[in-house]
Amino acid sequence: MFDHRFRYFLLAARHRLLVLAVAVGLAAASQSLVAGEVEPSPAEIEHFERHIRPLLHEHCFECHSAEATVLQGGLRLDAAPHLRAGGDSGPAIVSGNPDESLLIQSVRYLGDGYDMPPEGKLADDEIALLVDWVARGAVFPETDQAEVAPRSGIDWEAGRQFWSFQPLARPEVPVITDAAGGDAIRTEGAIDAFIIAELQQQHLSLSPPADRATLIRRLSFNLIGLPPTPEEVERFVADTSPRAYEDLVERLLASPQYGERWARVWLDLARYADTTESWLGSTPNSHLYRDWVVRAFNEDLPYDQFVRRQLATDRLAETGPEDLPALGFLGLSPTYFKELLLPPEIIKVLVADEWEERVDAVGRTFLGLTIACARCHDHKFDPISNEDYYALAGVFASTRMIDRPLVPPEHYAAIDAAKTQVATLTARAAELRKQDPQDPQITEIERAIAELKAATPLYDAPVANVVTDESLHVLPAGDDPQSGSKLVYRPEPQDLHLAIRGNPNRPGELVPRRFITVLSPGQPRPLHTGSGRADLADAILSEAAPLAARVIVNRIWAAHFGRGLVDTPSNFGRLGAAPSHPELLEDLAARFVENGWSIKWLHRELLHSATYRQSSAYDERKYAIDPDNRWLWRMNRKRLEIEPWRDAMLAVAGRLDMTMGGPSGAADAPANVRRTLYTTVHRRELSKMLQLHDFPEPSLHSPQRMNTTTPLQGLYVLNSPFLTAQATALAERLWREAPEPPADRVQRAYRLLFARPASEAEVTIALEYLQGSEVLSATDATAVPAAWRRYTQALLGSNELLFVD
Repeated sequence: MFDHRFRYFLLAARHRLLVLAVAVGLAAASQSLVAGEVEPSPAEIEHFERHIRPLLHEHCFECHSAEATVLQGGLRLDAAPHLRAGGDSGPAIVSGNPDESLLIQSVRYLGDGYDMPPEGKLADDEIALLVDWVARGAVFPETDQAEVAPRSGIDWEAGRQFWSFQPLARPEVPVITDAAGGDAIRTEGAIDAFIIAELQQQHLSLSPPADRATLIRRLSFNLIGLPPTPEEVERFVADTSPRAYEDLVERLLASPQYGERWARVWLDLARYADTTESWLGSTPNSHLYRDWVVRAFNEDLPYDQFVRRQLATDRLAETGPEDLPALGFLGLSPTYFKELLLPPEIIKVLVADEWEERVDAVGRTFLGLTIACARCHDHKFDPISNEDYYALAGVFASTRMIDRPLVPPEHYAAIDAAKTQVATLTARAAELRKQDPQDPQITEIERAIAELKAATPLYDAPVANVVTDESLHVLPAGDDPQSGSKLVYRPEPQDLHLAIRGNPNRPGELVPRRFITVLSPGQPRPLHTGSGRADLADAILSEAAPLAARVIVNRIWAAHFGRGLVDTPSNFGRLGAAPSHPELLEDLAARFVENGWSIKWLHRELLHSATYRQSSAYDERKYAIDPDNRWLWRMNRKRLEIEPWRDAMLAVAGRLDMTMGGPSGAADAPANVRRTLYTTVHRRELSKMLQLHDFPEPSLHSPQRMNTTTPLQGLYVLNSPFLTAQATALAERLWREAPEPPADRVQRAYRLLFARPASEAEVTIALEYLQGSEVLSATDATAVPAAWRRYTQALLGSNELLFVD
């Protein structure tokens, strides 16, 4: 009887998920249809300014803007009202409906007399950008908003007054008093003082502390990405010593699993992938970068050194071969396929797009600035000029991605020469093998290859994806303009010409490599040592140190509290959010730098606060004042990302392989029971499991994970082989560890999964279901009834496992 009710519950849950997804989809659709009537998001504005406005300017504004000598067809495309009004033929776009939009019909060249632009059809990717833009609602910032920053004549001194560009301050820590009696209130430190002071302004207060079982579960997932064992929970709950909590924090920070958990946070920013573009054929050891990041976090490498080594460890005297994988931040960058049969004009655009990607990743990750928005014109919102962009892009135009063995410099030249010879000999052997597999020369070549390898010390040393200082130049392949292109690397660095409207085929003035102006107190620092990567790192950590410190402090805060003090962690510019607690952010960033840029120091400071330790319980009065919990009157309940969720299921099932480092394995391979950090991330073909559970796009810098709820996620819980395998293993574990009575198995399951005992009602419901489905008594682990496997699968799919209080 209960078995049928249980199945009905699962089907009902699936139906609710479907209804929710449809409702969300309809809501999104309705929003896109009225995009012109709602405030566009910062991301939408940024996309328009980086991709759509330059496209319209290059191909349309000559005839359809205020710049036009003669306005053609009565149509202007340079402002939102004109675009909506349309021209002689009617409205140019129908928001949300590309197929009904005249603009899209025209650029598709349908042969109906309205084909535009008249000089020739746009490239497919440009048409796709316009189609996607209209489909999403055709966001077009109003003129007054788009012109916040003029295209020329930036007022640098005024720009430097923006809050995130200011030197670090040490604001006075508030003295918190009881509003009723005037007595000082005890706090755990500066964090609590700043938080409570703001709460009092809002007529709010901190929630009571969370219970100890909740705290250890919260800490375990936050610091090591794994659930605590029942034994660890019991020890912590029973520990009455004054330092019990601090000792728990130290134990977790010292765990090797700490580095694995926090490396994944960084890898989202670094757009890490195990397998990149197929035409590269040079990333079998990409995991060396991932493993270096794990080690750096475990060793508490100071953040300033962490940054320097990822940008230019090869230029630092104090680092050695063991740090070369750090260059994977740049050495594993996304690249674009270059068909060299195409003319140089096309290849130059692809190369320029790659340089833009590097500027964007470095700017967002380390400085929280969208510098790449200035590729086509001065930044529309921030004091970043067109020249600033090309001054930085020149650094990456002088940087080449290569593979390099992890050996001291004195061995590198010999190994490089030997590998070049081996490649030549291998190619020769392959040619001979095609003509005659029995050719005796093949044996001689193979012997020569073996001798060459044996005679070269450290020939088989691991090879990492790194960068070196070489500049890339796109040249014609021959005298004939139709002969295609060739890529030439030269040892000397290069400065770039400013590209008119971002088009490298329309060069303007030459821009020397230097740091960006607004973050420079005087003349910007030249970036001229080699490519300029080491100089750039120095500038980020000296001239821009206040901004760099604010950005990383905010990222760590967001990972612990569920949202940042700044809600836009990779945009600290004018389009970004203002800090909710500006003085707290200043205080933390200043003390972070004073304490040697130590990430573990920052963890301790946050985790020891009463603000972090408070309960996440709902309070109706406080919720009415602050429904978004902006002022932190309670701890935010957090949903686990796919990595700790999957790892938790493996851990409670007793199957988690804790082996650290090394090559990754396929996410859907049944034998892969390692931590999800070590599942293969393919840049172009992301696994369905990762896609389904909000894993970020690995070709893009990802500032924060998105949380979605979809029917497919529910179906994954019900039907995936992974879930059923873990449910079976968990049921077998319960059968072994708690043979009798069945109620003890239920209790063991709750302690394993949720770090708490099951309530009497939960035990009763479980036993009613199990009693009505299968016999409860057995001692052979292989004879676990199917009802127990269904029961454990329901527990693994529950919200209580997925969320952390």
